[in-house]
Amino acid sequence: QVQVVESGGGLVQPGGSLRLSCAASGRIFRVEHMGWYRQAPGKEREVVASITTSGLATYADSVKGRFTVSRDNEKNALSLQMDSLKPEDTAVYYCNAHVFETASMSRFYWGQGTQVTVSS
Repeated sequence: QVQVVESGGGLVQPGGSLRLSCAASGRIFRVEHMGWYRQAPGKEREVVASITTSGLATYADSVKGRFTVSRDNEKNALSLQMDSLKPEDTAVYYCNAHVFETASMSRFYWGQGTQVTVSS
């Protein structure tokens, strides 16, 4: 079994910052691609940022220059530094990890989500 757990959400004023964290644990051979997604009320889940094991990061246009994704491969951990937050960033944020439980068997795991609310 593999667990993916996020933390760090909360309420912040516009222009403020938050840092989200995520960690995968359990029966893990290796973790490949990891990413952050978000889902706002009434909208579909969308990718926010993702990062490869070598550290190559990609971002949604809406967060470029404001969010920074990073990972610790030894700890199977992922972080998202969110600066200059806007009300439209309000959503439930999910961590996603492509986990290999053996050398050839893998699946994508989702965390339970953490709420981020940007409001004055």
